[in-house]
Amino acid sequence: MRRIKTFGAMVLLISLFLIFFYSTLHLETTYSHKAGPEDLLKHPSVQVQDSDVKTSKPESFITPHPVVYNVTISDGIRQTISQNAAFWNRLLYSAIRNLDKGENPLGGDSDWSRCRGTNLELLQTNVHDFNSYPVLFQDFLQGMNCRTPPVLINQPKKCISGKEMGENQTFLLFAIKSTPGNFERRQAVRETWGQEGKYQSGLRVHTVFLLGTSPEDDPNLSPLLSFEARHYGDILQWDFHESLLNLTLKMNMFLQWTLKYCPHVSFVFSGDDDVFVNTHALLSYLQSLEPSKASQLYLGHIISTAGPLRDPKSKYYIPLSFYDGPYPAYAGGGGFLISGALLQSLYSVSQVIPFFPIDDVYTGMCFKAVGVTPEAHAGFQTFDVKEQDRENLCIHKDLILIHQRSPQQMKKLWKGIHSPLLTC
Repeated sequence: MRRIKTFGAMVLLISLFLIFFYSTLHLETTYSHKAGPEDLLKHPSVQVQDSDVKTSKPESFITPHPVVYNVTISDGIRQTISQNAAFWNRLLYSAIRNLDKGENPLGGDSDWSRCRGTNLELLQTNVHDFNSYPVLFQDFLQGMNCRTPPVLINQPKKCISGKEMGENQTFLLFAIKSTPGNFERRQAVRETWGQEGKYQSGLRVHTVFLLGTSPEDDPNLSPLLSFEARHYGDILQWDFHESLLNLTLKMNMFLQWTLKYCPHVSFVFSGDDDVFVNTHALLSYLQSLEPSKASQLYLGHIISTAGPLRDPKSKYYIPLSFYDGPYPAYAGGGGFLISGALLQSLYSVSQVIPFFPIDDVYTGMCFKAVGVTPEAHAGFQTFDVKEQDRENLCIHKDLILIHQRSPQQMKKLWKGIHSPLLTC
């Protein structure tokens, strides 16, 4: 009898152990599922954090399509861009009509994962010769309504420089368009005109580089970019493909980022990573401005009589069935200045104006819609100086921007114009 009781107790203990073991295994399996990679994608708030840098795959940190129904569109853009049969022109006036009725101006599906598919059907219905467009142009059109790419690398504390409120004021923010593989250019900017810190009169300058992602056939630079972002704290990257025609999206994402993380910036310089900027001359100019002008600044090398190029071989090709009419005056995209006070209006109106495949033209359209006229400055030489003047340091010392220069030329110029031996 004692043996039977003992055997029964052993069976009971073994049964309890097996129940506990399988329960634990089930819990581990459940927890593993919740923490799996596919679920991290569904819950993008789970991030890898290191100091001021956030890297994730993916995260959408701005609410898609904020309410902008109280935006005012100036009559100037209606006078410049006519209402006709071209697809973009139709989109513009449809958005304006929706805005007037208090509806979502651009309509469409803002979900990043679905918007391209819905756009393809729309495009084939509305653009009779869509299939004849270059592949890159077709790709741009499919993504015209896709405005919420996930952020991969963020710098949320970029404009926080100290505990005191006065130290948090960023006077000038350099927003430099770059690509993942352009490390040498970025480094040359960091070592010359894009150096962060306090300049004359305690003016604080910050720099960010704006990146998308490399083509799938290119080597994976993500580990190197993550290291670069942590080391320098100046990389912003979103999960959209790098392309000339995606620079408009890049600018739009930068505006979102600035309004969230650097809302009190006084001025923004938007430029390429192969321009040379005379930072001290730029700051001196900005300091000289009257307050009324400083708050309404859109300044650079102004192109006032441009129109679409119809040659399919040109990288700036615009089909007639897509856009019909002249361009409004705009500042060349190599480098231009914007007042921080205009960023909110600029971003709000960009939620009404359909994306255009040439980013500096699009910026000009948005400023036209805001009612701000671009101002020309002779110190912005986006098409370079005369060939015989390109080695003349005194010429460069009096200019603000020159396009374009190699990393080696940047360093040589920076050292030269700051040499105590230079007499001009």
